[in-house]
Amino acid sequence: MKRLYFLVADVAAAHRLVDALLLARIPERQIHLVARPGTAMAGLPAAGLTQTSDLIPALERGMGLGSLTGAGAALVAVATPLDPAPSTGALVVGLALAGMVLGAWISGMIGISVDSPRLRRYRGAVDGGRLLLILDVPFERAAHIETLLAEVDPTLQPQGAEPTVPAFP
Repeated sequence: MKRLYFLVADVAAAHRLVDALLLARIPERQIHLVARPGTAMAGLPAAGLTQTSDLIPALERGMGLGSLTGAGAALVAVATPLDPAPSTGALVVGLALAGMVLGAWISGMIGISVDSPRLRRYRGAVDGGRLLLILDVPFERAAHIETLLAEVDPTLQPQGAEPTVPAFP
């Protein structure tokens, strides 16, 4: 999958584009629109938290750092003489898993409240009344979809693409 970004002039143009995408058999779950608060988005697929926040990258960082912290704590516990001595392998794995879960939970709460770094460059345009259209399309259809959208709305501004879509788009 490839993620494409476009700036759309207004809600009416967004409706035309979404209709064309649905007719081109792009599922609605792969179409995301970001607008400033208060914009009437009735009938349009609004972007969710995974597109507009830093949730997924924060979860990834939290899981990695939490696992390392848990494993480090386990190694410290193993080096400390205890009576009775716990199973070293079970302790390392258990604390690494506990650290991963705790790290994901804490960083996820933080990430959900932070705007996506990918969308920061579009914030000015969105605050100015434009809409950001985010599409997740198969690689082989990306060029065709871009051409189709340009035919539907000549004022559409392509903003580039990401080569891969996150695991949880």
